[in-house]
Amino acid sequence: MSTYYAKQGEVLREWLLIDATDQVLGRVASEAAQILRGKRKPQYTPHVDTGDFVIIVNASKIRVTGAKATGKVYYRHSGYPGGLKEETFTEAMTKHPERVIEHAVKGMLPKNTLGRAMGKKLKVYAGPDHPHKAQNPRAITLEV
Repeated sequence: MSTYYAKQGEVLREWLLIDATDQVLGRVASEAAQILRGKRKPQYTPHVDTGDFVIIVNASKIRVTGAKATGKVYYRHSGYPGGLKEETFTEAMTKHPERVIEHAVKGMLPKNTLGRAMGKKLKVYAGPDHPHKAQNPRAITLEV
């Protein structure tokens, strides 16, 4: 008996479509992170990128529970003294709803080169249209 390790060249990637309409942010992000890592596949190998591509549409229609709409704050820093910027979830959703989902999914991926490669397979769009029709993405429904 020997343990099977997936090789980078033999991984078959699939394109999956998630509709985020009226879905909770954390639920969508955790499902997308699992798919990006490849944890739903039987040939999952921790040190190899075995995940699939994920397309998330209708990012502007995602919701959060509780008081997170006003209490959740996103921070960034310019690198200069006094350069800390902050914005609430509601402000971020009006300006760039795609980045809210990307930020949530990125926090659930490994913080190394492999995690950055996994993050590049995530495509998020604010509306229902996306330019990946040629890849024939398979729509999946999330268990609520």
